[in-house]
Amino acid sequence: MRLVVIGAQWGDEGKGKIVDYLAENAEVVVRFSGGANAGHTVVTEQATYKLHLVPSGILYPNCKVVLGTGMVVDPEALFRELEELSSQRVSWGGRVFLSDRAHLVLPRYRELDKKLEENRRVPIGTTGRGIGVAYSLKASRDGIRVADL
Repeated sequence: MRLVVIGAQWGDEGKGKIVDYLAENAEVVVRFSGGANAGHTVVTEQATYKLHLVPSGILYPNCKVVLGTGMVVDPEALFRELEELSSQRVSWGGRVFLSDRAHLVLPRYRELDKKLEENRRVPIGTTGRGIGVAYSLKASRDGIRVADL
């Protein structure tokens, strides 16, 4: 059976909890959009896992995870998250897949995001992680994709 979990309201609807519940029996969990500004925490008897990019399916040894085409991925944040998972004894080798069409969040995007926020008459409350800048560049077809590296 294939299941899709979509939050079509306002964010923070509890998608992470639902996906974590369903992931235990899943072969693959795909995250199709978003960036490191999102996050969910999974608490188990072994540890507390704080995830921002990697789908919670990674916590189940038989589950593969995909960071999909619609995502904007900060490579530094992704590597930090994978290192943290390794330190918590989560084996992710051969189970994390990144779409070559996903767009990248570069360090300068974070800097630009913060500058734009500082110069707004009415701040929007950005996380300063460069997500909006990356999506703007994606929409204008000026973004950098994984395949461009």
